[in-house]
Amino acid sequence: MTVDLATLIAILAMAAATVLTRLSGLVLIRHVSLEGGRRKAIESIPPAVLMAVVAPTAFATGIAETLACAVTAFAALRLPMLVSVALGVASVAILRVLGL
Repeated sequence: MTVDLATLIAILAMAAATVLTRLSGLVLIRHVSLEGGRRKAIESIPPAVLMAVVAPTAFATGIAETLACAVTAFAALRLPMLVSVALGVASVAILRVLGL
């Protein structure tokens, strides 16, 4: 397999853009005070991203997946993100075994 030079440059540029975006966020956040509403806004980003990824599955698949998405959504309101995702995966597995 050969790699085209243009493809390689595109891949490296995308990698650089990703790294720079992440690093700039870490550097810039040091100069912003996160109090009150700002802190709440920043903390609500992970559940919002999770729902953006999960919601299409809730409406495009069966009842087991829809119920598991609801479990994930409610768990994301109070629990850490990893726990919410784990509960969603476990609930869809259990619901599929039950035949839903």
